Amino acid sequence: MTLNPAALGCAIFLVAAMSLAGLAHVAWLKSRWSKHFGQPLDGGMTFRGRRLLGANKMLRGLLVMPAAAALAFPALGALRERLPAAAIWELTAEEYALLGFACGLAFMLAELPNSFLKRQFDVPPGEAPRERWLQPVCFLLDRCDSVLGVMVVVAVTMPAPAETWFWVFMLGPVSHALFSTLLHRVGEKARPL
Repeated sequence: MTLNPAALGCAIFLVAAMSLAGLAHVAWLKSRWSKHFGQPLDGGMTFRGRRLLGANKMLRGLLVMPAAAALAFPALGALRERLPAAAIWELTAEEYALLGFACGLAFMLAELPNSFLKRQFDVPPGEAPRERWLQPVCFLLDRCDSVLGVMVVVAVTMPAPAETWFWVFMLGPVSHALFSTLLHRVGEKARPL
């Protein structure tokens, strides 16, 4: 594969913007204010006798990422002219904010089907599956579900080279793993990966 600077530039922009939003997300989760929003997203509802999402998916987790991404996207977008290839989209600050909000929301919502799947296979929240066959499936889903959510938003709203998907799926899961490790270190996740 030949290197497409526009694809790599879009990917770096997306991963960097979502990483900035992720830092705000971690700070929020560690704040005492976030504890007031600890209501479970599934409201305790069950399907087949199992929780829909589990106790770890709370309202507080959804509150900051979309707003933080809505700030990070225009902040990085303002640097567009200083980048060597100017490979990111030429948008107004408001358009970047809307794109960021949509990507931040998609990032968080894309994790929910994976949580539902794990609950249906009796995987306790925050724990790895006991079944060996399910461990790699859940590991892959844990690293890629949010990335896929962001890329679906980008695919339906922005022109992006096809190779952007490759680069985002190479860089995004690494960034996601680093944030999982950070969340573990600050006590917000039971496992680092």
